[in-house]
Amino acid sequence: MIRRLEHKDAEFMLEWMHDRDTTRAFRFPFEQSTTESVIKFIDDSFTESNRHFAVVNEMDEYLGTVSLKNISRVNLSAEYAIVVRGVARGTGAAKLATENVLEYAFDTLKLHRVYLNVLERNERARHFYEKCGFVYEGTFRDAIVLNGRYESLAWYGIINDKERDEG
Repeated sequence: MIRRLEHKDAEFMLEWMHDRDTTRAFRFPFEQSTTESVIKFIDDSFTESNRHFAVVNEMDEYLGTVSLKNISRVNLSAEYAIVVRGVARGTGAAKLATENVLEYAFDTLKLHRVYLNVLERNERARHFYEKCGFVYEGTFRDAIVLNGRYESLAWYGIINDKERDEG
């Protein structure tokens, strides 16, 4: 399940941010994160253009973050992102959190489309996104430089099917 981020989540957020295995495919230097920077992120995590949620278990323990970023009220779209701690991998928490945040995007925010991009070579993540209903839309070849080499980005999207059913 998901809920708004809270200060008590900072310690667990830093755990994944400082885990090289988790962050090796990310573009942001999370290893430089501090308690102070994470608290500021939490304080700024719920705005008109960005909604970052905690992924939690039944005991309300933070397992990861799932986000809707760059929310556009003009295009009725948002960018999706997710990261989970090592202890949550393989538990189904990420899939459930994705379902929850997509429900929030489509039912609460009334968005039409949610999209994401991922390193083309990240097969595990791509399989996960497809399992969650995202559709591959194309690749931006040599789109970014990561660790001194060009990387291509695979783009995915999901459309609010409920709109079609009601229309």
